[in-house]
Amino acid sequence: MEDVRLFDTASRSIKPLLAADGKVLKFYACGPTVYGPAHIGNFRTFLAQDLLVRVWQEAGGKVQHVRNLTDVDDKTIRGAREAGQKLGDFTQGWTDRFWKDGLALGLQKPNREPRATEFIPKQISLMEQLVRRGHAYETGGSVYFRVKSFGSYGKLSRLDEREVKEGASGRADADEYAREQVADFVLWKAHKEEDGDVFWESPWGKGRPGWHLECSAMAMEILGETIDLHGGGADLIFPHHENEIAQSEAAHGKVFVRHWFHVSHLLVENRKMSKSLGNLYTLDDVVSRGWDSSDLRMVLLSGHYRQPLNFSWDTMTAVRHGRQRLGRLRLALEEAAKGKRGEG
Repeated sequence: MEDVRLFDTASRSIKPLLAADGKVLKFYACGPTVYGPAHIGNFRTFLAQDLLVRVWQEAGGKVQHVRNLTDVDDKTIRGAREAGQKLGDFTQGWTDRFWKDGLALGLQKPNREPRATEFIPKQISLMEQLVRRGHAYETGGSVYFRVKSFGSYGKLSRLDEREVKEGASGRADADEYAREQVADFVLWKAHKEEDGDVFWESPWGKGRPGWHLECSAMAMEILGETIDLHGGGADLIFPHHENEIAQSEAAHGKVFVRHWFHVSHLLVENRKMSKSLGNLYTLDDVVSRGWDSSDLRMVLLSGHYRQPLNFSWDTMTAVRHGRQRLGRLRLALEEAAKGKRGEG
Protein backbone atom coordinates (compact mmCIF):
# COMPACT_ATOMS: atom_id res chain seq x y z
CA MET A 1 0.00 0.00 0.00
CA GLU A 2 1.59 3.30 -1.13
CA ASP A 3 -1.36 5.60 -0.39
CA VAL A 4 0.32 6.97 2.75
CA ARG A 5 3.53 8.96 2.32
CA LEU A 6 5.48 10.21 5.31
CA PHE A 7 8.69 12.12 5.98
CA ASP A 8 11.46 9.77 7.14
CA THR A 9 13.89 11.38 9.58
CA ALA A 10 16.77 9.08 8.65
CA SER A 11 16.74 9.80 4.89
CA ARG A 12 15.39 13.36 5.27
CA SER A 13 12.86 12.60 2.54
CA ILE A 14 9.17 11.85 2.05
CA LYS A 15 8.68 8.16 1.29
CA PRO A 16 5.79 5.73 1.02
CA LEU A 17 5.00 4.22 4.41
CA LEU A 18 5.02 0.47 3.86
CA ALA A 19 4.44 -2.68 5.88
CA ALA A 20 7.33 -5.05 5.17
CA ASP A 21 5.04 -8.08 5.08
CA GLY A 22 2.47 -6.24 2.96
CA LYS A 23 -0.16 -6.84 5.63
CA VAL A 24 0.38 -5.21 9.02
CA LEU A 25 2.38 -2.06 9.77
CA LYS A 26 4.62 -2.64 12.78
CA PHE A 27 4.72 0.67 14.65
CA TYR A 28 6.65 1.25 17.89
CA ALA A 29 6.26 4.57 19.69
CA CYS A 30 8.10 5.82 22.75
CA GLY A 31 5.51 6.46 25.43
CA PRO A 32 5.45 8.39 28.70
CA THR A 33 7.70 8.02 31.70
CA VAL A 34 5.10 7.54 34.42
CA TYR A 35 6.44 9.60 37.30
CA GLY A 36 4.04 12.55 37.01
CA PRO A 37 1.29 13.93 34.77
CA ALA A 38 2.00 14.13 31.05
CA HIS A 39 2.14 17.73 29.85
CA ILE A 40 0.40 19.09 26.76
CA GLY A 41 3.61 18.87 24.73
CA ASN A 42 3.70 15.12 25.34
CA PHE A 43 0.13 14.85 24.16
CA ARG A 44 0.90 16.73 20.96
CA THR A 45 3.22 13.86 20.02
CA PHE A 46 0.81 11.11 21.08
CA LEU A 47 -2.12 12.71 19.23
CA ALA A 48 -0.05 13.06 16.05
CA GLN A 49 0.87 9.37 16.26
CA ASP A 50 -2.75 8.48 16.89
CA LEU A 51 -3.80 10.49 13.84
CA LEU A 52 -1.27 8.65 11.68
CA VAL A 53 -2.66 5.30 12.85
CA ARG A 54 -6.18 6.44 11.97
CA VAL A 55 -5.06 7.63 8.52
CA TRP A 56 -3.32 4.30 7.87
CA GLN A 57 -6.42 2.39 8.89
CA GLU A 58 -8.69 4.67 6.84
CA ALA A 59 -6.51 3.91 3.81
CA GLY A 60 -7.30 0.23 4.32
CA GLY A 61 -4.18 -0.82 6.22
CA LYS A 62 -3.76 -2.82 9.41
CA VAL A 63 -1.39 -1.75 12.15
CA GLN A 64 0.17 -3.24 15.25
CA HIS A 65 0.73 -0.13 17.35
CA VAL A 66 2.97 -0.62 20.37
CA ARG A 67 3.65 2.27 22.76
CA ASN A 68 5.67 1.59 25.88
CA LEU A 69 5.52 2.86 29.43
CA THR A 70 8.84 3.71 31.05
CA ASP A 71 8.19 2.55 34.59
CA VAL A 72 11.73 2.30 35.94
CA ASP A 73 14.36 5.02 35.74
CA ASP A 74 15.91 7.62 38.04
CA LYS A 75 12.76 9.76 38.05
CA THR A 76 10.29 6.98 38.82
CA ILE A 77 12.50 5.57 41.58
CA ARG A 78 12.97 9.00 43.14
CA GLY A 79 9.26 9.75 42.87
CA ALA A 80 8.24 6.48 44.49
CA ARG A 81 10.72 7.00 47.32
CA GLU A 82 9.49 10.55 47.98
CA ALA A 83 5.85 9.37 47.89
CA GLY A 84 6.59 6.49 50.26
CA GLN A 85 5.22 3.96 47.75
CA LYS A 86 6.36 0.80 46.06
CA LEU A 87 7.60 1.51 42.54
CA GLY A 88 4.80 -0.51 40.91
CA ASP A 89 2.06 1.25 42.88
CA PHE A 90 3.56 4.66 42.17
CA THR A 91 3.87 4.15 38.41
CA GLN A 92 0.42 2.53 38.16
CA GLY A 93 -1.12 5.63 39.68
CA TRP A 94 0.49 7.86 37.07
CA THR A 95 -0.38 5.41 34.31
CA ASP A 96 -4.03 5.70 35.33
CA ARG A 97 -3.72 9.48 35.25
CA PHE A 98 -2.14 9.33 31.79
CA TRP A 99 -5.10 7.40 30.44
CA LYS A 100 -7.64 9.61 32.18
CA ASP A 101 -6.14 12.57 30.32
CA GLY A 102 -5.52 10.64 27.10
CA LEU A 103 -9.09 9.42 26.78
CA ALA A 104 -10.40 12.92 27.50
CA LEU A 105 -8.30 14.12 24.55
CA GLY A 106 -9.65 11.39 22.26
CA LEU A 107 -6.51 9.27 22.26
CA GLN A 108 -6.97 5.65 21.16
CA LYS A 109 -5.26 2.90 23.11
CA PRO A 110 -2.43 1.12 21.25
CA ASN A 111 -2.56 -2.60 20.55
CA ARG A 112 0.12 -3.19 23.19
CA GLU A 113 1.37 -1.04 26.04
CA PRO A 114 4.40 -2.85 27.47
CA ARG A 115 6.14 -1.77 30.66
CA ALA A 116 9.91 -1.78 30.86
CA THR A 117 9.83 -3.84 34.07
CA GLU A 118 8.05 -6.67 32.24
CA PHE A 119 10.98 -7.24 29.87
CA ILE A 120 14.03 -7.49 32.15
CA PRO A 121 15.04 -10.99 30.89
CA LYS A 122 15.01 -9.75 27.27
CA GLN A 123 17.09 -6.73 28.26
CA ILE A 124 19.67 -8.92 29.99
CA SER A 125 19.80 -11.26 26.99
CA LEU A 126 20.36 -8.31 24.67
CA MET A 127 23.23 -7.05 26.82
CA GLU A 128 24.85 -10.48 26.92
CA GLN A 129 24.76 -10.55 23.13
CA LEU A 130 26.36 -7.11 22.92
CA VAL A 131 29.10 -8.05 25.39
CA ARG A 132 29.91 -11.23 23.43
CA ARG A 133 30.21 -9.22 20.22
CA GLY A 134 32.50 -6.64 21.78
CA HIS A 135 29.97 -3.82 21.63
CA ALA A 136 29.46 -3.56 25.39
CA TYR A 137 31.58 -3.86 28.52
CA GLU A 138 31.14 -4.04 32.29
CA THR A 139 32.76 -1.80 34.85
CA GLY A 140 31.83 -1.44 38.49
CA GLY A 141 28.74 -3.61 38.05
CA SER A 142 27.34 -1.36 35.30
CA VAL A 143 27.32 -2.18 31.58
CA TYR A 144 28.00 0.35 28.82
CA PHE A 145 27.68 0.39 25.06
CA ARG A 146 31.02 0.97 23.32
CA VAL A 147 30.03 3.68 20.82
CA LYS A 148 33.29 3.51 18.83
CA SER A 149 32.52 -0.15 18.03
CA PHE A 150 29.49 0.85 15.95
CA GLY A 151 30.83 2.53 12.82
CA SER A 152 27.61 4.16 11.68
CA TYR A 153 26.79 5.77 15.02
CA GLY A 154 25.19 9.16 14.37
CA LYS A 155 23.50 8.24 11.09
CA LEU A 156 20.03 9.25 12.31
CA SER A 157 20.89 12.54 13.98
CA ARG A 158 23.85 13.41 11.71
CA LEU A 159 25.70 15.05 14.57
CA ASP A 160 29.42 15.75 14.53
CA GLU A 161 31.90 14.00 16.82
CA ARG A 162 31.88 16.80 19.42
CA GLU A 163 28.08 16.73 19.73
CA VAL A 164 28.12 12.95 20.01
CA LYS A 165 30.64 13.09 22.85
CA GLU A 166 28.58 15.68 24.69
CA GLY A 167 25.22 14.00 24.43
CA ALA A 168 25.28 10.28 23.71
CA SER A 169 25.10 9.21 27.33
CA GLY A 170 21.66 10.78 27.65
CA ARG A 171 20.15 10.38 31.12
CA ALA A 172 23.36 9.10 32.70
CA ASP A 173 25.55 11.80 34.25
CA ALA A 174 29.10 11.53 32.88
CA ASP A 175 30.50 11.95 36.41
CA GLU A 176 28.17 9.38 37.93
CA TYR A 177 29.40 6.31 36.10
CA ALA A 178 32.90 5.34 34.94
CA ARG A 179 33.21 4.50 31.25
CA GLU A 180 35.88 4.01 28.58
CA GLN A 181 34.75 7.01 26.53
CA VAL A 182 32.46 9.86 27.52
CA ALA A 183 30.17 9.04 24.56
CA ASP A 184 29.53 5.49 25.80
CA PHE A 185 26.03 5.13 27.18
CA VAL A 186 24.75 2.99 30.00
CA LEU A 187 22.85 -0.24 29.34
CA TRP A 188 22.69 -1.50 32.92
CA LYS A 189 23.06 0.56 36.10
CA ALA A 190 24.62 -1.07 39.14
CA HIS A 191 22.42 -0.92 42.23
CA LYS A 192 22.92 2.07 44.51
CA GLU A 193 21.70 2.62 48.05
CA GLU A 194 19.14 5.23 46.95
CA ASP A 195 17.56 2.67 44.60
CA GLY A 196 16.24 0.82 47.65
CA ASP A 197 14.50 -2.41 46.73
CA VAL A 198 14.38 -1.59 43.02
CA PHE A 199 16.84 -4.00 41.41
CA TRP A 200 17.09 -7.21 39.41
CA GLU A 201 19.76 -9.88 39.46
CA SER A 202 22.01 -10.06 36.40
CA PRO A 203 25.35 -11.63 35.37
CA TRP A 204 26.94 -8.33 36.49
CA GLY A 205 25.21 -8.17 39.86
CA LYS A 206 22.17 -6.31 41.13
CA GLY A 207 20.97 -3.40 39.05
CA ARG A 208 18.40 -2.05 36.64
CA PRO A 209 18.21 -1.34 32.91
CA GLY A 210 19.14 1.91 31.23
CA TRP A 211 16.48 3.94 29.44
CA HIS A 212 17.75 3.28 25.90
CA LEU A 213 18.02 -0.48 26.34
CA GLU A 214 14.43 -0.80 27.54
CA CYS A 215 12.89 0.40 24.27
CA SER A 216 15.06 -1.76 22.01
CA ALA A 217 14.25 -4.86 24.03
CA MET A 218 10.50 -4.22 24.06
CA ALA A 219 10.32 -3.28 20.38
CA MET A 220 12.23 -6.35 19.19
CA GLU A 221 10.53 -8.78 21.54
CA ILE A 222 7.06 -7.74 20.38
CA LEU A 223 7.58 -6.64 16.76
CA GLY A 224 10.74 -8.43 15.66
CA GLU A 225 14.30 -7.37 14.87
CA THR A 226 13.23 -5.00 12.08
CA ILE A 227 10.20 -2.77 12.55
CA ASP A 228 8.41 -0.70 9.93
CA LEU A 229 7.91 2.55 11.82
CA HIS A 230 9.34 4.06 14.99
CA GLY A 231 8.22 7.39 16.40
CA GLY A 232 8.51 9.89 19.18
CA GLY A 233 9.12 13.54 19.89
CA ALA A 234 11.89 15.30 17.97
CA ASP A 235 13.82 15.60 21.25
CA LEU A 236 14.29 11.81 21.19
CA ILE A 237 16.22 11.73 17.90
CA PHE A 238 19.44 12.13 19.87
CA PRO A 239 20.52 10.48 21.99
CA HIS A 240 17.64 8.07 22.60
CA HIS A 241 16.79 6.88 19.10
CA GLU A 242 20.40 7.07 17.96
CA ASN A 243 21.32 4.79 20.84
CA GLU A 244 18.45 2.43 20.09
CA ILE A 245 19.74 1.99 16.55
CA ALA A 246 23.28 1.33 17.73
CA GLN A 247 22.49 -1.28 20.36
CA SER A 248 19.84 -3.03 18.26
CA GLU A 249 21.79 -3.27 15.00
CA ALA A 250 25.01 -4.14 16.82
CA ALA A 251 23.18 -7.05 18.46
CA HIS A 252 21.58 -8.62 15.38
CA GLY A 253 23.24 -7.03 12.33
CA LYS A 254 19.95 -6.07 10.68
CA VAL A 255 18.27 -2.75 9.97
CA PHE A 256 16.36 -1.89 13.14
CA VAL A 257 13.84 0.62 11.75
CA ARG A 258 12.72 1.19 8.16
CA HIS A 259 10.94 4.53 8.68
CA TRP A 260 11.40 7.17 11.40
CA PHE A 261 8.58 9.54 12.43
CA HIS A 262 9.26 12.50 14.73
CA VAL A 263 6.93 15.22 15.98
CA SER A 264 8.30 18.70 16.64
CA HIS A 265 8.03 20.44 19.99
CA LEU A 266 5.30 22.58 21.47
CA LEU A 267 5.95 26.17 22.53
CA VAL A 268 3.86 28.12 25.02
CA GLU A 269 3.43 31.80 24.14
CA ASN A 270 6.48 31.35 21.85
CA ARG A 271 8.65 30.14 24.72
CA LYS A 272 10.01 26.70 25.49
CA MET A 273 8.00 24.85 28.12
CA SER A 274 9.76 24.50 31.46
CA LYS A 275 8.97 24.22 35.14
CA SER A 276 11.08 27.30 35.88
CA LEU A 277 8.90 29.42 33.57
CA GLY A 278 5.71 27.99 35.06
CA ASN A 279 4.33 27.07 31.63
CA LEU A 280 4.61 23.29 31.72
CA TYR A 281 0.86 22.87 31.41
CA THR A 282 -1.12 19.67 31.93
CA LEU A 283 -4.68 18.96 30.80
CA ASP A 284 -5.90 19.78 34.31
CA ASP A 285 -4.24 23.19 34.10
CA VAL A 286 -6.07 23.92 30.85
CA VAL A 287 -9.45 22.63 32.05
CA SER A 288 -9.15 24.56 35.33
CA ARG A 289 -9.12 27.75 33.26
CA GLY A 290 -12.50 26.91 31.80
CA TRP A 291 -11.48 25.21 28.58
CA ASP A 292 -12.74 21.90 27.22
CA SER A 293 -10.46 18.98 26.36
CA SER A 294 -11.88 19.13 22.81
CA ASP A 295 -10.55 22.69 22.46
CA LEU A 296 -7.08 21.51 23.44
CA ARG A 297 -7.23 18.52 21.09
CA MET A 298 -7.98 20.83 18.15
CA VAL A 299 -5.12 23.16 19.07
CA LEU A 300 -2.62 20.30 19.41
CA LEU A 301 -3.61 18.93 15.99
CA SER A 302 -3.79 22.32 14.29
CA GLY A 303 -0.23 22.61 12.99
CA HIS A 304 2.06 20.56 10.77
CA TYR A 305 3.60 17.85 12.93
CA ARG A 306 7.16 18.58 11.75
CA GLN A 307 6.96 22.26 12.64
CA PRO A 308 7.03 23.75 16.15
CA LEU A 309 3.52 24.60 17.31
CA ASN A 310 2.78 27.60 19.51
CA PHE A 311 0.17 27.19 22.23
CA SER A 312 -1.49 30.33 23.54
CA TRP A 313 -4.72 31.23 25.30
CA ASP A 314 -5.64 33.41 22.29
CA THR A 315 -5.35 30.31 20.09
CA MET A 316 -7.59 28.42 22.47
CA THR A 317 -10.18 31.21 22.19
CA ALA A 318 -10.04 31.15 18.39
CA VAL A 319 -10.39 27.37 18.30
CA ARG A 320 -13.36 27.45 20.68
CA HIS A 321 -15.14 30.00 18.47
CA GLY A 322 -14.38 27.85 15.44
CA ARG A 323 -15.80 24.78 17.15
CA GLN A 324 -18.94 26.69 18.07
CA ARG A 325 -19.41 27.83 14.47
CA LEU A 326 -19.00 24.28 13.24
CA GLY A 327 -21.54 23.13 15.82
CA ARG A 328 -24.08 25.68 14.62
CA LEU A 329 -23.46 24.71 11.01
CA ARG A 330 -23.97 21.03 11.83
CA LEU A 331 -27.26 21.77 13.57
CA ALA A 332 -28.43 23.86 10.62
CA LEU A 333 -27.59 21.06 8.19
CA GLU A 334 -29.37 18.51 10.37
CA GLU A 335 -32.47 20.73 10.52
CA ALA A 336 -32.39 21.21 6.76
CA ALA A 337 -32.13 17.46 6.24
CA LYS A 338 -35.11 16.87 8.55
CA GLY A 339 -37.13 19.43 6.58
CA LYS A 340 -36.44 17.69 3.29
CA ARG A 341 -37.44 14.33 4.73
CA GLY A 342 -40.67 15.90 6.01
CA GLU A 343 -41.47 17.25 2.54
CA GLY A 344 -40.99 13.80 1.04
